[in-house]
Amino acid sequence: MRLGARLPHITGLHGHRTTRLPAAPPSKRRSLIAACLAHALHDGYTDGLYPFLPIWQTQFGLSYAGLAVVRALYYGTMGGLQLPGAKLVQGLSPRTTLVLSTVIAAAGFVLMAAPLGFAGLCVGLVLAGAGSSLQHPRGSLLVTEAYAPAARGALGVYNFAGDLGKATLPALAALLLPILAWRPVIGFMALLGLGVGCALLALAPRAESIPPSPGSSRGEPARSGFTLLMTIGAFDTATRMGYLLFLPFLIHARGGASPIIGLGLALLFIGGALGKATCSWLGARLGVVGSVIATEAATALLIVATLYLPLTPMLVMLPFLGVALNGTSSVLYGTVPELAPSGDAGRAFALFYTGVIGAGGLAPIAYGAIADHSNQTIGVLAAAATAALIVPMVLGLRQALKR
Repeated sequence: MRLGARLPHITGLHGHRTTRLPAAPPSKRRSLIAACLAHALHDGYTDGLYPFLPIWQTQFGLSYAGLAVVRALYYGTMGGLQLPGAKLVQGLSPRTTLVLSTVIAAAGFVLMAAPLGFAGLCVGLVLAGAGSSLQHPRGSLLVTEAYAPAARGALGVYNFAGDLGKATLPALAALLLPILAWRPVIGFMALLGLGVGCALLALAPRAESIPPSPGSSRGEPARSGFTLLMTIGAFDTATRMGYLLFLPFLIHARGGASPIIGLGLALLFIGGALGKATCSWLGARLGVVGSVIATEAATALLIVATLYLPLTPMLVMLPFLGVALNGTSSVLYGTVPELAPSGDAGRAFALFYTGVIGAGGLAPIAYGAIADHSNQTIGVLAAAATAALIVPMVLGLRQALKR
């Protein structure tokens, strides 16, 4: 879709129709393209590590829990540095921040690709996670400022770009792994990041960021509603990341080689991208609470189904699982401004990212420990049970959304 083209009416969270997003001037389009390019790369980096997990487990003799800890070095660092990172770069222009975050993340991949053993891999993961932590809050804020006050449609494009990165880089890595050793593939990903950094120098705006005007003050009910929303987002992300920890092994156990693992991940992430639009359709008809109940119930059922299906039917089901697994996040993300404490949407987004990314980094460690002390099937069922727990939790949002 051409970014400057006219978009159709967008249905709001409660079913109200909003105005069309007008054709954006060149400066707005450049801001959106730059943010989308950075988001696609960094989200691709995040999920592009999954094809390497079975290789690292064999080479370094890792248990499931140990593998999850290694994964959390990137994901946990990225989540834990959201708020301090946003404060650190507050005085920098969007152009400088996006380029800096991308170069730091690429440098982490360079370190991972170097023959420095397990210690080099771990330090590289931490450095790459630190770089990616700068991108999410600044990219969201850049798009919000460029398209304010009608930024919802542009933010949807920004989020969709992240899904494209999730669908592309894991598949590309999995296709290269049978041909090349894992370190050269990591090196290729580092070169890709450096190339994106150069592109951002030309695309991202040079002007300093303009702080958004403060929103209306909201009291304790909105704060408690936001806390519940963030908790639901954490559980939703924990389900997704826990299942992704086991998915390569589920495919491998059915005879799928590295290309098939990459295909399975791509199918799941493509379904996740489609889930953005699907959940918007559900939200218009079922509301926030109804759509989250539907997607989480479907997630739990489909995760259980993938435990028992043969390889081909499992691959066929993965896009549908991706729709439910990833689609919920778009509904939750779009609800953040409504429940932002004190009306400060910028800080609310940073807090929300911190909560969900932190949960995504830590929860797989628990699922891995469960699998290590029982078996892989119990670990996957634990992820499905987490999705099911969201159903009663989301009912508590009804009163907060009414207020």
